[in-house]
Amino acid sequence: MRKIEITPVASKRDRREFVDLAYRLNGSDPNWVAPLRSEAMELVTPGKNPFFEHADVELMLARAKGRVVGRISAHIDRLALAQPPEQGMGPGTGNWGLLEAEDEDIAHALIARAEGWMRMKGMDRVLAPLSMSVWEEPGQLVRGHDHPPTVMMGHQPERYARWIESAGGYAPAKSLLTYELDIRKDFPPLIQRIVAAGEKNERIRIRKVDKSRFDEEARLILEILNDAWSDNWGFVPFTEAEIAYAGKKFRPIVFEDLIMVAEYDGEPVAFMMTLPDLNEVLAPLKGRLLPFGWAKLLLWLRKPKVRTMRVPLMGVRKRLQSSRMASQLAFMLIETIRQNAVANYGASRGEIGWILDDNQGMVAIADALETTINREYVIYEKVL
Repeated sequence: MRKIEITPVASKRDRREFVDLAYRLNGSDPNWVAPLRSEAMELVTPGKNPFFEHADVELMLARAKGRVVGRISAHIDRLALAQPPEQGMGPGTGNWGLLEAEDEDIAHALIARAEGWMRMKGMDRVLAPLSMSVWEEPGQLVRGHDHPPTVMMGHQPERYARWIESAGGYAPAKSLLTYELDIRKDFPPLIQRIVAAGEKNERIRIRKVDKSRFDEEARLILEILNDAWSDNWGFVPFTEAEIAYAGKKFRPIVFEDLIMVAEYDGEPVAFMMTLPDLNEVLAPLKGRLLPFGWAKLLLWLRKPKVRTMRVPLMGVRKRLQSSRMASQLAFMLIETIRQNAVANYGASRGEIGWILDDNQGMVAIADALETTINREYVIYEKVL
């Protein structure tokens, strides 16, 4: 039996090898979209990713005969520890993620080492995979391997789910679903009537975001998000640093007619963020902007033409969520952006998600729009 040595990432070279492994192991998968290497490096670098400001993180590399054959991150998010246990996180809960391995034995060794690190830190339960925050790429893909992910969604080999389940003690805790639909079609008549009624209500206003006030608008949207999602399973609030970081990342792909805010009596109470699928232009670049990638990306960003639009985030303030207005505002936001996406960007397909499988309100909206589930991610749990 070969010897597998697992060591913490301790140098720039280690960190570079940690990042590079994903490209080597996934490069032959036609549906894996290589992230830009600069962003992949930023994700795992303290001082670059503000997640490190409120989390203890241990990046680990597995080597056999000196060659890197696997990787994993183990982390304890102090903000997650402070959440109510009934919402999924809570005291004693650690996480691992960013798993890559050449075979099952290596995967099991890495998972065991991550569990040991968490036990040493006093954790008694693990939720995984989270790569690394719940706001980044949570869950293991179990359905939808036959097509590429949209922007900011994960894509892992199908075999990884089997390896996690065979590691011992892991059971599904929650499924995260994405829904797709043909946005060239008008919505069902009932939805059209709901939208038309809202448009006649003078107390409701649907407006574009104002990119000239980008920081202010980003703060508003994330403030609504923190309120709207605060009771959701797995919720961890955004910090001020993460709000600024998210704004910086989103800014190049923010288009005013794709992100809408709903106001009621002049108060912002809901929003919907839609992003053109950046992965459509990133896929051919193979993770590199040089020598010609920069020019292609900049040209695309001037006026994207895409097949797919992704809705990564939407929310209605918590106090309205049990009212009929919540769904009305959601349908009004969706319909306004649908029309803009088709007319201004040539889009034909929409993807909404991820959505928790037991989020009855959002699942009902997806069903009313006659969508179909196209991807499923599972977050597993285990008692340590």
